[in-house]
Amino acid sequence: MTFILASNNKKKLIEMQRILSPLGIDVVTAKMIGKTLTDVVEDGETFEENAQKKARHACAEMGMPAIADDSGLCVDYLDGAPGIYSARFSGGHGDDEANNDLLLKKLDGVPIEERTAYYVCAICCVFPDGREITVRGECHGHIGFERDGNAGFGYDPLFLVDGKAFGRYSAEEKDKISHRGNALRKLTVELEKII
Repeated sequence: MTFILASNNKKKLIEMQRILSPLGIDVVTAKMIGKTLTDVVEDGETFEENAQKKARHACAEMGMPAIADDSGLCVDYLDGAPGIYSARFSGGHGDDEANNDLLLKKLDGVPIEERTAYYVCAICCVFPDGREITVRGECHGHIGFERDGNAGFGYDPLFLVDGKAFGRYSAEEKDKISHRGNALRKLTVELEKII
């Protein structure tokens, strides 16, 4: 079975392919099958709403099962910010360096025990027949004082789990504990019931 990913983010694609391929699911982007998927405005108030909006749009436009995720970082000291605005925290969309710089600036002088944070990933899968699955995964940790490691993307160089930055985790290590890995495992359980 082939799912269209409602994103052109290659790193998200690789993660989803790696975790869903054992179920016999091939995850592709519109570009990979020679099509163009129009953008959708992510104006939901929650990660779940944004994931649902993207998956429903992709399913309707492509006429095939679609999968979308919306994910981000919630920092307790910042009352949950950047949250659903994680990719555009610093103004532009997807500028990881600027987003990390701004996060460090906002947490300047804050001790480690007050730098608790968690990653959230909501994933929605929509089928042309109207069936829909939405799941949520989280991963809790702390925000470090400086970037560490080159693996991953987004806030991974600053996000610490057990004292180690996600930027230093291998893909396999990260899959076992990450917000996206946790959400995808929940999704596989639900998919196994219907496919």
